[in-house]
Amino acid sequence: MDTEEHKALREAVAALGKRHGREGDTTHLWSEAGKLGYLGVNLPEAHGGGGGGISELSIVLEELGAAGCPLLMLIVSPAICGTVIARFGTDAQKEAWLPGLADGTRLMAFGITEPDAGSNSHRITTTARRDGTDWLLTGRKVFVSGVDIADATLVVGRTEDARSGRLKPCLFIVPRDTPGFTRRPIDMELNAAEKQFELVLDDVRLPADALVGDEDAGLLQLFAGLNPERIMTAAFAIGMGRHALAGAVAYARDRTVWNTPIGAHQAIAHPLAQAHIDLELARLMMQKAAALYDAGDDMGAGEAANMAKYAAGEACVKAVDQAVHTLGGNGLTREYGLARLITASRVARIAPVSREMILNFVSHQTLGLPKSY
Repeated sequence: MDTEEHKALREAVAALGKRHGREGDTTHLWSEAGKLGYLGVNLPEAHGGGGGGISELSIVLEELGAAGCPLLMLIVSPAICGTVIARFGTDAQKEAWLPGLADGTRLMAFGITEPDAGSNSHRITTTARRDGTDWLLTGRKVFVSGVDIADATLVVGRTEDARSGRLKPCLFIVPRDTPGFTRRPIDMELNAAEKQFELVLDDVRLPADALVGDEDAGLLQLFAGLNPERIMTAAFAIGMGRHALAGAVAYARDRTVWNTPIGAHQAIAHPLAQAHIDLELARLMMQKAAALYDAGDDMGAGEAANMAKYAAGEACVKAVDQAVHTLGGNGLTREYGLARLITASRVARIAPVSREMILNFVSHQTLGLPKSY
């Protein structure tokens, strides 16, 4: 259940979202949310943040989504990159990045997915090798959100362990204009304010201090950012589902056929009620995952975050589908704004990890069944 502080935050962010509504350009919303302290609510107070956690940041994203103006970069900039830097960055990295990430004046993208590896950290081929005190980073990334508006990208690469010769994951901050770091927009059917990019890193030379955290703790640092990513994707999905459902409910109350609102018919009402139940159940799991993560239980949070992301993705897709179906032909018009959610809702099933990989995780990590791969 929400605390009194969470209720107040939820109401304040909902009011902000309502003022902006369904707008294509989210620049002004991002700026205002940053000035009000919502973007950095999870970041340390010592570096300009609100001192809260992912529990608070997920409320911000959910309520903006419910108002029809979700900020996708909330998942990336403060939740993934901000969390990793706050937990593992050097003092200099924290001072350089966290205040800007918190107030929205600086943005950071996150590059993990590769053309041939997906987001499988064990198959990532982007490699970093030492050249004196510098690093040289080479590889490709795809489906990186917001690179054009981000000041830097937190890139997941791999370095060679001097003792074993094995490649291990490491995280590097790559400023947008670094030589050898190029981007190409990916032509997406998805109509979103944030664009997707393919990145090419061709012997990108980085100073020693571009490495985030300890070179030997890369996997731990990586997963510290991925649990918040899953929790925030759940918030993104739940907000979108709530927005779609609210539009359908309003329409079902007002749309009258044979002197009766269509919402009075169980064939219309019951599927909308089911969609509401599914969204509420997903939200409970998301809140559990956020509470575990904020309490420092990374292992418990991993299981719950995956479950929350799965449940929220499924609930969102069903809610959007039922909302469009409730409006009939009007559900496909630009006026009502639901048709655009058909594509967007699939994102929560696909990214940042597919529903099948979550089922794999639960089957062997939670249930103890043997791996199929």
